[in-house]
Amino acid sequence: MEAILSTTVSAIGWMLGLAFLGVGIGLGILGSKAAEAIGRNPETKSDVIQAVMTVAVVLTVLLLLLFAFVFLLIYFNPMVV
Repeated sequence: MEAILSTTVSAIGWMLGLAFLGVGIGLGILGSKAAEAIGRNPETKSDVIQAVMTVAVVLTVLLLLLFAFVFLLIYFNPMVV
């Protein structure tokens, strides 16, 4: 049983670490491309910012769902008998 719990905690650490790494890199690239788009065409600033905020909200919701899945794994682990 301890092996299952330690493996679960290790998997949770990997999931959270890689998720935050991916989101950080993705938002960084998104921000640089948004700044580039606004620099090329300043009239479309509100449209670009609205699109960037939409993507950021979707990513935040997905991270919250990941946290819900993590808590599900921690407290209601189906592998523990």
